[in-house]
Amino acid sequence: MKNTRCNASLIMRKKAKKDEIPTVWDRYEEQTPQCSYGLLGVCCHICNMGPCRIDPFGNAPQKGVCGATADSMVARNFLAHIATGAAAHSDHSREIVLYLRKLCENTAENIRIADKEKLRMIAEETGIDQDGKTDQAICFELAQLFLREFGKQLPGKYPLISRVPKRRLELWQKLNVVPRGIDREIVDSMHRTHIGVDNDCISILTQGIRTALADGWVGSMIATEMSDLMFGVPKPKETQVNLGVLQSNMVNIIIHGHDPLMSESLIRMSNETSMLRRAQENGAEGINVCGMCCTGNEMLMRHGIKLAGNFLQQELAIITGAVEAMIVDIQCIMPSLGDIAKCYHTKFITTSSKANFPGAVAMEFNDRNADETAYNIVQAAVDNYRNRKMSAVCIPKESMNAIVGFSGEALRDFFGNGYEQLIESLKTGQIKGIAAVVGCNNPKTEHDSNHIAIVRQLLDNDILVVTTGCGAIACAKSGLLTTNEGPHSHGTLSRLCNQLRIPPVLHMGSCVDNSRILVIAAKLANALNCDISDLPLAATAPEWMSQKAISIGTYTVGSGIFTVLGTVPRVLGSPSVKSILTQDIESILGARFAVEPDPIQAASLIISHIENKRKTLFTP
Repeated sequence: MKNTRCNASLIMRKKAKKDEIPTVWDRYEEQTPQCSYGLLGVCCHICNMGPCRIDPFGNAPQKGVCGATADSMVARNFLAHIATGAAAHSDHSREIVLYLRKLCENTAENIRIADKEKLRMIAEETGIDQDGKTDQAICFELAQLFLREFGKQLPGKYPLISRVPKRRLELWQKLNVVPRGIDREIVDSMHRTHIGVDNDCISILTQGIRTALADGWVGSMIATEMSDLMFGVPKPKETQVNLGVLQSNMVNIIIHGHDPLMSESLIRMSNETSMLRRAQENGAEGINVCGMCCTGNEMLMRHGIKLAGNFLQQELAIITGAVEAMIVDIQCIMPSLGDIAKCYHTKFITTSSKANFPGAVAMEFNDRNADETAYNIVQAAVDNYRNRKMSAVCIPKESMNAIVGFSGEALRDFFGNGYEQLIESLKTGQIKGIAAVVGCNNPKTEHDSNHIAIVRQLLDNDILVVTTGCGAIACAKSGLLTTNEGPHSHGTLSRLCNQLRIPPVLHMGSCVDNSRILVIAAKLANALNCDISDLPLAATAPEWMSQKAISIGTYTVGSGIFTVLGTVPRVLGSPSVKSILTQDIESILGARFAVEPDPIQAASLIISHIENKRKTLFTP
């Protein structure tokens, strides 16, 4: 039954069993043993001559009907995952830029430029002439500039290319992996996976790197910067995390997904005086808006909104019986939510035309009806409070305080405008290195356990941790995002963090915000006159599960950062692809993947890597 280190989740799993509600863990167990061919990546269904599979033990068959080998099958599958993940992040980015353009055309409802200083800074960085122009005019030019990045067809400079360290950019140019247009790379990748196109695994994987770089350094980076511009640059603030943030005497609304545009409007409408009065008329004491997954990360970063949990807790939140509405948009939404919501009083509402689910009520959110739709959604949740069955309510007590909101700008307030104190601490060894612990949850591992085990090992070795996504939420629930991390208070890292009054684990946002980590890595490399691959820096996704994670991991390696995966990617069926990704690629890009399911061993790999980089970089 356990499968989770989170006690609140364990309580709700027991309630789910009592209520006869199957959850993600039950469905995972039903699927085991999983198809061994699929796990190794040696299956192909891209044409109707198949599906084909390669025998991984060397017996016949060794080729698909068309003649494709294990190498091409595995590489094409890997590329298709990268393309899908890059598309998810970049389509998210496109929607934000389109909203920004609508803002400048005066057709978007109640969207304001929250950070005019950042607007001017990005305009200068991207070469937009600002003389005599209004903020609105500059903003429009910026939106137009970024929109062109999606459909650009020919090679050329992308707007934020100045952020890439010179040595890294020269390497990309030499390897011909500098991103072209975002959509161009995704379409190129999908074309290559069609039957009878690219069958050379090196060529396929090279395109995968270029596509992933278009995600990290273009699509995701644009999404983060424009969200900051419109809604405000995150600053440190305190909040609470885990299922215990739900309130038995309040209208509980959970916002789940990845679109900050929707959540901003919903937060605003839930604070309307008329809506609060309506909640009281329905018997509630107020309205409690909570986040789930990455939308939750966006909201707590900017507003301190409480966060109910991460990916594997979305079903459990409804099973508490205390949620009036689960409101979703895009990415990481389990289709099971519709069936589970029917077992309770919860309204399951989808707001994106791209994400329709069985059992969901569609209330599409767009720039023409933002506040009206948000108002109607909140009103539906408030009126649903009367339908709650108090006998079905079980809210775990577990909630943990957390300090969040460490954007790059916020870190400059602590470490200096050029991160001088961070650099000095790295040189002296007060901080041995930096590790990014990111990614999803996966029922193949004990929920949250691998994230926490790795982080604790890194802190014991004075390695500063930065975190995003569901991994960040796991750290928050375990008390690692506070300034009092007791068991690790003896090290030089902890002493520095206490001096600066920051946690030893820095919450940097949602999965699209991994681009913040790239920017910081680039700034450190420039300050130390080296490549990103020379830094005492590593990354790990201990419980990853999504296509986005494959894209993130690939652009991280492509940027020169050693990356450890905790769940096994589907590449083991091709010794050539496995060797390229985990060995050969290091001599080309200065970084590689490692796969290590054991969190202690994974932490050891990171610690060893950081120690070796320190010797090379800081030895006279």
